[in-house]
Amino acid sequence: MKIFLDTANVQSIREAAAIGLVDGVTTNPTLVSREEGKFEDIIKEICEIVDGPVSAEVVSLEAGGMIEEAKKLAAIHDNVVIKIPMTKEGMKAIAGLKKIGIRTNCTLVFSANQALICAKSGASFVSPFIGRLDDAGQVGMDLVRQVLEIYENYGFDTEVIVASVRHPLHVIEAAIEGAHICTIPAAVFEKMFRHPLTDAGMKSFLADWEKVKNR
Repeated sequence: MKIFLDTANVQSIREAAAIGLVDGVTTNPTLVSREEGKFEDIIKEICEIVDGPVSAEVVSLEAGGMIEEAKKLAAIHDNVVIKIPMTKEGMKAIAGLKKIGIRTNCTLVFSANQALICAKSGASFVSPFIGRLDDAGQVGMDLVRQVLEIYENYGFDTEVIVASVRHPLHVIEAAIEGAHICTIPAAVFEKMFRHPLTDAGMKSFLADWEKVKNR
């Protein structure tokens, strides 16, 4: 399973990329609004750090506007993937962008019906938002299972990005289900390295080493 970071914070991306585990990045207008600098400059810098897909989202509501925005965003760097919302206009935009070779990530997907439409429209990636479904009293990972099965049934090339991840268990569940990608907030990514037994073991080993040194 590929690991993407779900953030626009360049420092967090740089630190995680240095470990060698980051395969891509997803951003959205909310994440970018938290950072300083021009939107285009932030996206370009992220692309120069990460050798993989970097999602940048359009804000137009009509297909024509989305396509024009997408062309400008795609020109920033070869790694840029255009995030398009799951709407009828968005599907028109995805189909149009596929014809001109611009990759897309269909976002705000909450049902298998929507995911099926995304794939048939030609999306490169689809992002089911499991955390928001959990918040609404549904089991978000059930949607991931359905989408993966549908895509396998028909041989769709669209890759599934498990999004709206809330905690490390979501990452494990995504990997067990065979999701292609999981996009993870920086704080959750950090938690994946930790376990209290690891901390206790390290503390014990270091204490014993001090005894050996003092012999």
